[in-house]
Parts: sequence; structure tokens; C-alpha cells
Amino acid sequence: MTTADLKALIERVATFRTESQTLEVKAAHEGNLYNSLSSFSNQDEGGVILFGLDESKGFAKVGVYDPFDLQNKIVEQCNEMIPKVRPLITLYEEDGMYFLSAEIPAIDSVDRPCYYAGKGRLKGSYIRVGQSDEPMTEYEIFSYEAFRKKYREDIRPVQRANDASLDKDALQRYLLKLRQNKPNLSKLDDQQILNLMSMIVDGRPSISAILLFCPYPQAYFPQLAITAISVPGTMMGDTSMYHERFIDNKRLEGSLEEMLTGALTFIMNNMKVSTIVDPATGKRTDSAEYPMVAVREALLNALVHRDYSMHTEGMPIQVIMYTDRMEVKNPGGLYGRLTVDQLGKVQPDTRNPVLATTMEILSLTENRYSGIPTIYSSMREAGNPDPVFDSSRGFFTVTLYKRAFLEDHHRSIPSEDISAIEHSILEFCKVPRTRAELAAHFSFKSVSYFYSKHVLPLVERNLLVMGNPDRPKSTNQTYTTASSFH
Repeated sequence: MTTADLKALIERVATFRTESQTLEVKAAHEGNLYNSLSSFSNQDEGGVILFGLDESKGFAKVGVYDPFDLQNKIVEQCNEMIPKVRPLITLYEEDGMYFLSAEIPAIDSVDRPCYYAGKGRLKGSYIRVGQSDEPMTEYEIFSYEAFRKKYREDIRPVQRANDASLDKDALQRYLLKLRQNKPNLSKLDDQQILNLMSMIVDGRPSISAILLFCPYPQAYFPQLAITAISVPGTMMGDTSMYHERFIDNKRLEGSLEEMLTGALTFIMNNMKVSTIVDPATGKRTDSAEYPMVAVREALLNALVHRDYSMHTEGMPIQVIMYTDRMEVKNPGGLYGRLTVDQLGKVQPDTRNPVLATTMEILSLTENRYSGIPTIYSSMREAGNPDPVFDSSRGFFTVTLYKRAFLEDHHRSIPSEDISAIEHSILEFCKVPRTRAELAAHFSFKSVSYFYSKHVLPLVERNLLVMGNPDRPKSTNQTYTTASSFH
């Protein structure tokens, strides 16, 4: 930072009277810098500590008492950090007052967390949250150590499990795929291969094996599931006109493949689909709020790359559908040196290499680092805004936003958006159907629930027409798709 840069920074802070994610202001009579030194060192952007403005006086210019003594004290405290911090100090004089800045560089991820030696790693490690320095959680500290020491959580043996915990047919299908075009593996017996591929570790199934081949992994890890909710608003806590907190609320369990399928079904049932007619050709196109290719990649990313350590095994993946966006949130921030800006541009370190490779063998994922680019491209092709990625405080979140508008040269029939399941009902009812036929076709055990949840709203919106409107509750009542939808 040059003196001109420092002068401009001082004026900006004095005018706007605020600190930031990368700026801490001190009046210079406050002696303890350890928390800020730690938090700035532990974030990729680093940070600046600015001396000579007093926050308690509205960020008034007060200058520092002795710029040379202050420099010595800054360096002394930097030397008490582990690893040591190497600040870049700049001095500026104005109207007889001295101002000083200390630029704190980010340290390499391998060396994090940076902490004050006098408190130790667990109590002396901090992270910047907005304008404040917050103590790191035990998990945040662990995550750096896990990368540095290359902990392999995806091959952690599950002590309560044994060979009988795994589905033998599923294992055989895996072994068959694994042996294809691999003559050396074909020479080994099943047990040797399972040990070699880390499905069995120290005589026990690994967590990867449990998640992929156990009929019910949640018996061992109750919270390694997906919680999925649909919220009637743009923020948690919003309620509908009927005071419902959630439009839909499900817990999705089973193997990784079953959880993926369940989450995709939940999202399809809770998003809307518009039928668009091109006036030039008359061709109909169904357009969903979110491209399912992007949705699937976001879910796979969460399942494959979440943290499966003991620190997070009590935390499920979250899928939250708001009226304007959808969020997929998993425990475990970005792994290793990768930053959000580098997503899709550089080949990342893999947190769970065995799990990722096994899912590739099972044809559930490509494992070619194409997930993020695919999300970007499919969202753009569908006319949606770019996805938003966030990695903070031990969580990684993918946010997909809806399209704001349809193209002007298209018109929508019907004018209202409809959910994926409602769209399927309208397609099925192009010939008259009874309630029982509808419920059976869509596998709903409760006919009354299916009617009130899905059929009645379509009747009220004049998208379904009753065959006998004078007797709406007749057991012989039929429902036919309105002509405007054809």
C-alpha cells in the first residue's frame, strides 16, 4: 500500500464510518491485535489493520501516539503468532498526526489456522465474520488439519458394521462392473478386491461401502440423510396465507443413489413447469423453473464432496426451496486450497476420492470435474441467472435462482405456472379419469390427500374440468384437462 492509497483509505473510512470483512480500525491505544492477526491470516483475502481513527468517536481522525513504537509492538505481536505473520506497514502524516496501516497477508491453507501461541490452537484461532473476529469452531480447525494430514474419512471403518451389513447383490453388481476391462483385478477373489478398493478396511465395511451398499445406512448414521423443505416465501420463517411454515417437508434416506433419486423427485414435485407455445411454429415446449441437469449436479456435489468425518456425521444435507430460489447446502466447506473463484476452472483436491471413484464405477457420476461447468452451462441455456456458490463456516452452498421472465415472443398456456406433478396430472387427464384412477396412477395411498393436494387446486384454476360439476363429491366424478391446455 502506498501513502496515497493509505490516505484514500483513511478518507473513505472517515466518510462511511464502517469496517469490513478485510478492514479493522483501531485508535492505536488498544494493545491486543492477536484476534485480528489470526482472522485476517486465515482468510484468502487477508486484511488491513488501520491505526489512527477512533471508532468510538465516529471514526474521527485521532492519529497514533508514537508511530515507531507502534510498529515495534505490531511486529512483536506478529512474531507471537503461529506461524509468524509478516505484515506490510505503511505510514502517513497529515496535519501533524500520524496514521499507520498493517497489511496482513493470507497464509497458505496448508499452514492454517494461524493462531496466537499464548492461547494455543483451539482457543487462539479466529476467523473474520463481517466486521468482527470470531473464534473458530473445533470443526473449522479440524478441517485444516484434515487437509494437511490427508485424513481419509471416506474409508473410515464403521465399527458396528460387518459383512452382513452390505447388500450382497449390490456388491456383486459393483464387482462385475469393476472387473470389466481390468484383467489384473479379474485374477483376485471378491474379498481381495473389496479390501483393495477400501470397501472393507481393517475387517469392517468402510463408510463408503455403508453409504453405497447398505440397505439402510441411517441405522449406523441417522443424520447422514437429506432434509428437504419447500418454504412459502423468500426466507426461512415466512408462512403461507394458511400459516403453514412449509409447503412440503421430507426426510430422504437410504443409500446415496436412493437419496439422490428422492431429492430429485422432491424438487420436481415442488417446482413449477410452464407450457410454452412458439407462435411461429405452434410447437409446445415444457419449461421447468430449474434445469434438472443443474439440480442433479448440485445434489451429486453435495453427496460426493460433503464432509463425512465424525465432526459432521450428525449434520444432514439440506435442500431448501424458496419462491425465488433453491439452495443445496452440505457440511464441509471447499476442500484444500480451492477458492470459490476457482470453481470449475482448476482441478481441485478431492475430499472423498474412494467414494467419488466408486460412484463413477457405478455410473452415478463422471468424476471428471465437470459438475460446476455443467451447472453454469445448463442454467444459462435455460435462461436462468448464474448459480451462486458460497463456502463459509464449514458449509458449502449452491444457490440456483429461477428465471425472472419468459421470452416476449413466447406465450404460456396456461398462464399460471404449474408444478411438475400437476403437469403430469394434466397430461394423464387428456381422457376422463376418476379420483381412484388418478391416485393409483401416481401411487398415492390416500385418495383424499391426493385430491385436496393436487387435483382440487387444478379444478379451482379451471385447468381440470369435472364431468359432473353439479355433484363434485360423486364417487363417479371424472376429471378432464381443460381445452386451453391442449
